[in-house]
Amino acid sequence: MNQPTPRSLGYRMPAEWEPQEAIWLAWPHNEVTWPDGMLAEVELAYVQIILALHRHQKIKLLVHNSETEAKARGMLAGAGVALMRVFFLQIPTEDAWIRDYGPTFVVNSQSRQLAMVKWNFNAWGRKYDDALPDDRIPYVLTERLHLPVFEAGIVLEGGSIEVNGAGTVLTTEQCLLNKNRNPNLNRQEIEAYLKEYLNVSRVLWLREGIVGDDTDGHIDDVARFVNQDTVVCAFEEDPDDENYEILKDSYERLVRFDLNVVKLPTPGFVGDRQSRLPASYANFYIGNGAVVVPVFGHANDQRALDILRKCFPNHEVAGVHATAMVYGLGTIHCCSQQEPLVDQIP
Repeated sequence: MNQPTPRSLGYRMPAEWEPQEAIWLAWPHNEVTWPDGMLAEVELAYVQIILALHRHQKIKLLVHNSETEAKARGMLAGAGVALMRVFFLQIPTEDAWIRDYGPTFVVNSQSRQLAMVKWNFNAWGRKYDDALPDDRIPYVLTERLHLPVFEAGIVLEGGSIEVNGAGTVLTTEQCLLNKNRNPNLNRQEIEAYLKEYLNVSRVLWLREGIVGDDTDGHIDDVARFVNQDTVVCAFEEDPDDENYEILKDSYERLVRFDLNVVKLPTPGFVGDRQSRLPASYANFYIGNGAVVVPVFGHANDQRALDILRKCFPNHEVAGVHATAMVYGLGTIHCCSQQEPLVDQIP
């Protein structure tokens, strides 16, 4: 860390509920990620996500090519989305998970300047080498946006960190301490990077993520801040479920961290006989006026929505069917990234 860091220059990563200029998305196109007709269902989910959010903020949408853009425009217009709120950028991507390969936006409250943190993306510990080219996306966005860029120089995905905007970050040992990410860094050294590049003073570690998560335990399927002192925590109620002990440990750690903890039920087992999928209601996105929540056709869908409505009384809380999406091993938070509205960030 010989170069200036966000912290040294007064930048910080805002919480997701702070005012946003836009949500960044990459329109899905990869039939390897979503085979057997699932891609069409995922496209419909994207339409519903954008429909719920676009009235309150801009939509900045990466599209693979002109054909993809034309298809997206047609589907969005047909659903009643005001296309003047959607900004299309023809930037080829390998996959849709912009939370993980895209930049983390940081703001300077004094200069009212927006900047980006560029992490190294190694396709979740080199599990999917065909996704490695998406590491270049922040550089492409830099050319389009003309923003300052801080290069952290460590491997990290956006889904592995959760901030409260007031000096605290949540993460998991399973992911950030995994030897397939930064084998030469220990816990203290990784904490130092988080403190410098997110401008936080407190790093809180949960143990691991949910079963079926190929990211090695991203936090955004487990626990999410809903205000500076409160988190919702996925909690499995069935003691025979393989997520029971994992999520019980997460809940107990969060309580010990002296946070207000709200239990969020799980949708139980989603998947097939071959594998369990990482389905979690915690993978929601907080926009300016709407919270968009993945639902799975489970009896707990309504319970989860009701809990989140209490957490966000000033937002519309919309459920989007995400069973097809989670077959790609992620849902709504995984496929999105927030851009803060600098002029309204305190």
